[in-house]
Amino acid sequence: MTATVPGGAAPLPTARPTPFDPPADLSRLRAEEPVSRLSYPGGHTGWLVTGHALVRQVLADPRFSARNELRHNPSPGAPPTPPPPAPRGLFIGHDAPEHTRYRRLLTGRFTVRRMRRLTERVEQITAEHLDSMERLTPPVDLGEVYASPIPALVIAELLGVPDHAVGPFHRTVAAASHVDSTPEEKFAAYTRTQDILRELVADKRAAPTDDLLGDLAADSDLEDDELTNIAFLLLGAGLDTTANMLGLGVLLLLGHPEQLAALREGPERSARVVEELLRYLSIVPFTTRTALEDLELGGRRVRAGETVTVSIAAANRDPDVFAAPDSLDPDRPAGGHLAFGHGIHQCLGQQLARVEMQVAYPALFARFPDLRPAVPEEEVPTREDMAIYGVHRLPVTWGRGRA
Repeated sequence: MTATVPGGAAPLPTARPTPFDPPADLSRLRAEEPVSRLSYPGGHTGWLVTGHALVRQVLADPRFSARNELRHNPSPGAPPTPPPPAPRGLFIGHDAPEHTRYRRLLTGRFTVRRMRRLTERVEQITAEHLDSMERLTPPVDLGEVYASPIPALVIAELLGVPDHAVGPFHRTVAAASHVDSTPEEKFAAYTRTQDILRELVADKRAAPTDDLLGDLAADSDLEDDELTNIAFLLLGAGLDTTANMLGLGVLLLLGHPEQLAALREGPERSARVVEELLRYLSIVPFTTRTALEDLELGGRRVRAGETVTVSIAAANRDPDVFAAPDSLDPDRPAGGHLAFGHGIHQCLGQQLARVEMQVAYPALFARFPDLRPAVPEEEVPTREDMAIYGVHRLPVTWGRGRA
């Protein structure tokens, strides 16, 4: 029998007790009401899911749709209505069978050989940026000089951006996401990024190369607009997420010497630390799905058309799954977290993201063993206002640099 929904709907909790912990109200809801009424901008009333098992259930159930045009955004200040349908190629906003077609084409391109080559490139890019940091006078913004360029250049390598175009590509992508860019500058950079990718697709058509985009241009029936949108999706999915994991993760490690010491104990140990950081920080704090039919979820009756927000951050702190979930434990068994999602939309590039973090974290602290924040932790600007959580800037210093 379906329980009665108590009280009215509330907006999405956003107030964080620390830069590293999810809103406290999420923990309370997970314990008391793991499927609760949620109010969305524009007046839509849907649901918030906070328990690990229930989040997995929603993400794996095809009765919940990922289609853009059906989903409301719960973020404060979000548009009051859903966005338009996702264009061809932006398969993150599609359901099966469209999503299945794109996903199958891409999965086969993430080969062991390509991942090995990209790992070598990650190591090279990381070393080059550490060399550049050593030539700078601290303090510097770690995001600008290290955390953001590394994933941007790795994605350029994955897509096959030619060497002569990598610099303009990185500058354009950086302008599209820079906190100090005006809305007009961001829109111009966004448009230019699409133009660059469109030109890149045309080049791959004319002369296919040994990279992911070259493979797709040569061996699939995808049209140019689909290839361009796939490239844009891979860029968007792999840049902001990894950049903010690196930035926020460094800030967290600087305040946790035991975990930082574990990171330095070799590849196997550092890989465990990376998994724990992914769980603990949950920089993609939530995602949404919309019910395609009436159904039961955790004792509640969800109606067709209602948007369900699943809290990844709350699920990754669920005590039913993780012992002492609010502790950062480098000895915690790897696995079980939902930082990369779950179900058919689970992050396609998660292994590449792991490689970037497993290289970039230890290399940074090996080169700069006395790295430290250049401002108090409470003065580091965080991204509560963004879909991807993290830090807008991370001023750091080392040596005799100003603390």
